[in-house]
Amino acid sequence: MRHAEGVAEIAQGALTARAVEPAHGESDPGHTHESACLNCATPLIGAHCHACGQAAHVHRTLSAFFHDLLHGVFHFEGKIWRTLPMVVWRPGELTRRYIAGQRASFVSPLALFLFSVFLMFAVIQETAGKPEFAAEAQSQAASGIVSGLAESEQELAKLTAERAQIVRSGGDTADVDDRISDAQSAIAIMRRIKAGRSDEKLPTIGITVLDNAIEKAGANPALTAYKLQSHAYKYSWAMIPISVPFLWLLFPFSYRFHLYDHAVFVTYSLSFMTLLAVFVMIAGALGAPGFAALFGIAPPLHMYRQLRGAYGVSRIGALLRTAALLLFSLIALVIFVAVIAAETVA
Repeated sequence: MRHAEGVAEIAQGALTARAVEPAHGESDPGHTHESACLNCATPLIGAHCHACGQAAHVHRTLSAFFHDLLHGVFHFEGKIWRTLPMVVWRPGELTRRYIAGQRASFVSPLALFLFSVFLMFAVIQETAGKPEFAAEAQSQAASGIVSGLAESEQELAKLTAERAQIVRSGGDTADVDDRISDAQSAIAIMRRIKAGRSDEKLPTIGITVLDNAIEKAGANPALTAYKLQSHAYKYSWAMIPISVPFLWLLFPFSYRFHLYDHAVFVTYSLSFMTLLAVFVMIAGALGAPGFAALFGIAPPLHMYRQLRGAYGVSRIGALLRTAALLLFSLIALVIFVAVIAAETVA
């Protein structure tokens, strides 16, 4: 059942992306059997209606139906295979060419983003647990606290005995005193957590609704994590309007670049980051967790190359803007998570 749900998520994402992806003159010779368009009755000239864009011939067979399904899910009119290599290695050129009007050759940023998001959450469903993982995670966390508390108490007993021996020999106890203090602090925190309370306050951001959500999330982090996982894809589009103003700050009051340009940049960038997450999750599920290191290498490199290619800035300018963009991306992600937490936890 879980595998079927994953495939369904991928199919839904591809079909959703297909719905927003503009058609650009699909060639389908031989399907011009009607003299007028079946949709708008316009006289036909060629394989498609020049008024509404519908194909001249409408298939009415089951095999044609499944052909269209597979075409919509996996083909993207062939543009996906031109777009993916560029979004990975030449994102700046892709962004610049799309903004310049070369739309027929590439998958639109929004279509690619939608497909990437659905693909990511399909993979999450296959590699992560279901709602029951919340209770299991809490049980494992409690067990870990008990085990850690016992180990810390044993360590404290050893340190106390070591200190007593140093005192008897007339030595300096400064180092062991520091270690004892650290062990006592750790034990105190674990005891508070074990008792179901903690004096450690979660950070607040000054917005009452979001602060309340953060407090509730801290009370049950495992359940909150599951809710975020299961709801975030519904609001993933919000990352685009959240991120665009931050990108504008890199080129304030520029007459060369407009909000549309920044939106294309952001959407292709988010598509890459999402596909990167998919790749790392699949690699981890296949027993190759080392690829997680890509999260520290690929994003800044990709941002640098995209800034250089899309905006034509110098190397120094791209490096400085990449550093700022990494910070802005973290802020945007925190805002997004806080908004989702407020929606799902409040």
